[in-house]
Amino acid sequence: MENRYVFFSLTALYYPIMILCNVVIIFTVFSYKTLHEPMYIFLCNLCMNALYGTAGFYPKFMYDLLSEDHVISYAGCLIQIFVIYSSVLCDFSTLTVMAYDRYVAICRPLEYHSKMTKEKVLQCILFCWVTPFFCISVVIALTSRLTLCGSNIDKLYCENWSVVKLSCVSNTTVNNVIGYIVILLYFGHAVLIFCSYIHLIRKCRRSMEIRYKFIQTCVPHMLALINVTVAFLFDLLYSRYGSRSLPQSVRNFMAMEFFLIPPILNPLIYGLNLKTIRKQVIRLFFKKQVQTSE
Repeated sequence: MENRYVFFSLTALYYPIMILCNVVIIFTVFSYKTLHEPMYIFLCNLCMNALYGTAGFYPKFMYDLLSEDHVISYAGCLIQIFVIYSSVLCDFSTLTVMAYDRYVAICRPLEYHSKMTKEKVLQCILFCWVTPFFCISVVIALTSRLTLCGSNIDKLYCENWSVVKLSCVSNTTVNNVIGYIVILLYFGHAVLIFCSYIHLIRKCRRSMEIRYKFIQTCVPHMLALINVTVAFLFDLLYSRYGSRSLPQSVRNFMAMEFFLIPPILNPLIYGLNLKTIRKQVIRLFFKKQVQTSE
């Protein structure tokens, strides 16, 4: 807290930049009809989710940096848990449907347009949002029935496991079982994606054209998946096995890693690597510059 004004200044600089990067990708995809394809729509969904998830953390975090009392209501705490962790799961769901899209595009190119119809894309986007909302709603419902006998959360934001540990009830087996089921379900998403990419890599050996398409569209996706998975693992390990012997700065970084790296790295990875996106972003800013000079 002795450096809180420094951290507030850095956060006040970083958060708008992160918002700008994601909004630029979203606006670019919506503005150009050439980008109205499943892959870019799913990318747009990934960026929207980043805005949604970070909104559950940064405003409260910045307020806490300027405040002497770091408190939140129980209802507010549950809302923060819902927003943050539904966003995490939505990231995994979005990356899963993106992997499916790339699998069909590379392995079954002749069937691509018949499989990835507008209705199918809409169903995939609904899956990305409805399933995480349902899973986290069940977790929140189970947590909200607990009576708390403590009020101190050793973390920079509300997290379900930390709230459950404050419960007066000694037996929280149901909460733990449901929590682990959700975690395993979504790490299963990641395993499924990695398995599909092993198949894609084997496919790439047969053709230079397929190899180029893989490098252009699948490598950014793999980097985004590794990025999100590592951040989520950091958060889980910190929550359940974090040692108080670790320096506070290290524990805080582990808690914040998901909000620091993926939200800004994902739009940069896709924006810089995908030629179609990069070209349209440059055109977008170039047009603005011309209009201003005129």
